[in-house]
Amino acid sequence: MSKKNNNDKLSIFSLGGVAEIGKNMYVIQYANDIVVIDAGLKFPEEDMLGIDIVIPDISYLTENRDKVRGIVLTHGHEDHIGGLPYVLKNLNVPVYGTKLTLGLVENKLKEANLLGETKRILIDADSEIQLGSTLKATFFATNHSIPDSVGVCVETPEGNVVHTGDFKFDHTPVNGQFADLQRMAQIGARGVLALLSDSTNAEKPGFTPSEKSVGEVLDDIFSKAEQRVVVATFASNVHRIQQVMNAAYNTGRKVTIIGRSMVNVVGIASDLGYLEVPDGLIIEPEEVNKMAADRVVILCTGSQGEPMSALTRMARSTHRKVDILPGDTVIIAATPVPGNEKYVGRTIDELFRLGANVIYSRSNSGVHVSGHGSQEELKLMLNLMKPKYFIPIHGEHRMLRRHALLGESVGVEHENIFLIDIGDVVEIQNGVARKAGKVQSGIVLIDGLGVGDVGNIVLRDRKLLSQDGILVVVVTLSKQDGKIVSGPDIISRGFVYVRESEGLLDEANRIVSSTLEKLMSEKVNEWASLKTNVKDSLGRFLYEQTRRRPMILPIIMEVN
Repeated sequence: MSKKNNNDKLSIFSLGGVAEIGKNMYVIQYANDIVVIDAGLKFPEEDMLGIDIVIPDISYLTENRDKVRGIVLTHGHEDHIGGLPYVLKNLNVPVYGTKLTLGLVENKLKEANLLGETKRILIDADSEIQLGSTLKATFFATNHSIPDSVGVCVETPEGNVVHTGDFKFDHTPVNGQFADLQRMAQIGARGVLALLSDSTNAEKPGFTPSEKSVGEVLDDIFSKAEQRVVVATFASNVHRIQQVMNAAYNTGRKVTIIGRSMVNVVGIASDLGYLEVPDGLIIEPEEVNKMAADRVVILCTGSQGEPMSALTRMARSTHRKVDILPGDTVIIAATPVPGNEKYVGRTIDELFRLGANVIYSRSNSGVHVSGHGSQEELKLMLNLMKPKYFIPIHGEHRMLRRHALLGESVGVEHENIFLIDIGDVVEIQNGVARKAGKVQSGIVLIDGLGVGDVGNIVLRDRKLLSQDGILVVVVTLSKQDGKIVSGPDIISRGFVYVRESEGLLDEANRIVSSTLEKLMSEKVNEWASLKTNVKDSLGRFLYEQTRRRPMILPIIMEVN
């Protein structure tokens, strides 16, 4: 590693994952070396009509592509790896990850036709990697709801920067892989300049229960259920999936897997040795109806009420292979992500209507535990690392603020704690940290195959269309004498039912005709002016009559 230059600065900032949940991406830069930690996505909010996913704006990275030494992944959840296929199309750099993480990434890269051209480098908790001339990364094992999770220590000439990844301290982990407290303490003893730490559960007192406790609850539910058991959970929650497999085996049931992402994860995790599935335990969906109801477990996606997920389609009786039958037990082994409560609640209601016995986190807290540490675990991480500077990450602003207070409670100086938004730069030079402006940041919206071609104006139009509909006004004008040759013809979609609104539309026709005739008599023949005046006069009339503001789209044609 090169020697410290007093003129160089260490910069730390986020392109996603602070003051929000999802699309995690953090950047550490010293001189001409940049390392990116994670490249996630998040799912759209309610007002993002038609949007499939949201990824970070990586303009800063593409403008400095010759300085980016690699992307280091902490674990394999979607909010940490889901943006990679989009990022790597614009930024072809090495990707570092643990065995399971790279296994999940490779599946995504294969679908995006990027597998052959992306350099993938396997790491583990004992790896050391050089990133350019000034940065080196080492790792430490953590507990999370997916195996092979690690934290990252980036050694820089200014000092060590630690990124915890998502973590909890589980003293009875399902897979027997313990968090490496000794390594964390050693890193802390060497000195940590800045700590970036997971804030998701900063509002929750105490400790997060062990994942193993869920297995005991599942065993009990499976043994008492008189008919089929359906379990919905996150596809990437490999530890939860293992517990479902264990409970099914213990109670003499077979498991069928429904949902593309669940099938993919189970396949990859099994092939790589992260899931232990007894021979003969898994059956095809087509076999479910041939077996006794009390011998079957259906493992599926849909714990967040996603409209096209397996559980939601079962709840609406639209799934091609599986129906929910009266007396089935449905376990939703997750808590709703903020913003999804309505969708989850609707799915639960529909399942009850079908006669299912639904068990969810509010009715039985034992069917889910978080993969994130609560307040006492966050304080333990702070005490192990003993950072000079502290930057809470991964959480909405209220969580970051609560985490900051926890930092103060264990001795971090108030002025050494930085609450940042996406794009805010914390700059450290000669041991002194300060906020130093912003880099370009924001969101990129993915709609189908379109990346970034849907912006605020398109979303505004979609919202308007969804609320008040559209009116298309078609008029043909004579180029020679400036008179209306045909029309106006008014086409309504999503505004009013034409057969029941003939009077309204006849009057709208008259207003368009009189507006155009007046303009043409005044020798106004620019199409832009004609369209604007038609929209304004017709819009005023329609609002007065209906208190609605449909999108008005004038189409004016000329003939000789």
